[in-house]
Amino acid sequence: MAELDVSYEGVSDSWETELHREPGPAEARQPDEAAERVQIVDTTLRDGEQTAGVVFTNDEKVEIARMLADAGVFQIEAGVPAMGGDEQETVSRIVDLDLGVRILSWNRVVISDIDASINCGVDGVCIGVPTSDVHIKHKLRRSEKWVLESIQRAVAHAKTHGLYVSANAEDASRTPLEFLIEFAQAARDAGADRLRYCDTVGFQHPFRLADEVHTLKNAVGLPIEVHTHNDFGMATANTIAGLRGGAAFASVTVNGLGERAGNAALEEVVMALKYVLGIPVDFNFDMIRPLCEYVAEASGREIGPSKPIVGTRIFYHEAGTVTDGVLKFPETHEPFSPAEVGGVRQITIGKHSGGHSLRAKFAEFGIHLREQDTEPVLEEVRRYAVELKRDLFEKELMQIYRVYMAQRAREDVAARRESK
Repeated sequence: MAELDVSYEGVSDSWETELHREPGPAEARQPDEAAERVQIVDTTLRDGEQTAGVVFTNDEKVEIARMLADAGVFQIEAGVPAMGGDEQETVSRIVDLDLGVRILSWNRVVISDIDASINCGVDGVCIGVPTSDVHIKHKLRRSEKWVLESIQRAVAHAKTHGLYVSANAEDASRTPLEFLIEFAQAARDAGADRLRYCDTVGFQHPFRLADEVHTLKNAVGLPIEVHTHNDFGMATANTIAGLRGGAAFASVTVNGLGERAGNAALEEVVMALKYVLGIPVDFNFDMIRPLCEYVAEASGREIGPSKPIVGTRIFYHEAGTVTDGVLKFPETHEPFSPAEVGGVRQITIGKHSGGHSLRAKFAEFGIHLREQDTEPVLEEVRRYAVELKRDLFEKELMQIYRVYMAQRAREDVAARRESK
């Protein structure tokens, strides 16, 4: 269906209004513990590609890295050099591009992993090890002491080579807080630059996550990054909660790619930071749609029509009361302008449409639908919509209109004959 021309009299397409404007220093809705500025750490090329069945070609990984740099992310987690082969080659290629952003790699608490990363020339390393009881007992089959000694040894090795180090507490959300603090202190004492709090199976909820980040930050003093998964549909909410709790880094993936139900989506997090929290974020919002569409194609994972921020139909409006508001003032039912993310606003006509939107749609066609004609046409529209189980195409609307007008003309002729 054609894009609705929203240039009706009295309708503003501008979003520089009292409802949507950049908050000033006194207005920014950021809590006392929130960082003054949030840094975006993108792990599409590592955790995103770990989505079952997703593989990026070497050239696709390089192009995604370019696009992420153009978008303004702070750090790119480019891959796992310990895998060798293509992975090492591609990480090295990304480093050699000199994109102007820090390039990180992911590593186990294994010295040879870190050496492989060093050989690729990365700026920093993410060193991950499980911290929860269930992982230590059943996956590592080690002890908490081993975890502490291993993270200290690995961090110290990386720091002797001048690397930026993120110490990753895997499954932090199921780790006793006392041990999590001990782990963070051990990493800090070995020279770690930040702690990554990993909600590995999406088990955390926003209220507790904010509290734990707040406690960790105050107890340890390390900058904190939140890395969340979406198993219970709370990845973005948990990320925002972690930032409110005092985290300064948000780990994200484009389109929320990631294992199982995915990770916090980059596009959702940066838009929520801007509009919901009012926290400054260095990001080129014009890159959201091209980046999301490229990653969707490269990953073979289509963007759902209702996907937040970039879904193709999130700015389509049908219900009568909703379209009435949108036609008068778009902000009544849109949290931000479609143009900001390359979206398109459309008024669709279907079962739930009202007379106002129907007349507006026919006005697009250059047809003035009279008040007395609106209800009978709308009745036919609803009948067809139920029969077809969807909204109607423009040609179907015009066919309904032509049939109705022809019937009305015949009735008018018959009425005139009877009156003679």
